Amino acid sequence: MSTAKQRFTAADLIRGQNYIVKTSFEDYDGAIHHIGEQWRFIEKDFLPYDDGLSLFVEMNEQKVQIRLQWRDETQGKIINNFSNYVQET
Repeated sequence: MSTAKQRFTAADLIRGQNYIVKTSFEDYDGAIHHIGEQWRFIEKDFLPYDDGLSLFVEMNEQKVQIRLQWRDETQGKIINNFSNYVQET
């Protein structure tokens, strides 16, 4: 049995699952999500026209939107390798 964690994208987050940031990243709006930031995933929304991926999370009992853009020149690499940035708790 393998003990390696499975890789996942930001689009693969599980509703109701708690996550913690393990590598800081910057979202589309320029907000930095620092190591140790914790949230519970609520839902996602995708806007195809702008390749916009919005993650809705609960943080400090508030619903928060984390906007990302699925393009290589913006947050595409972060989205595709989200398991390098957050982990389930």
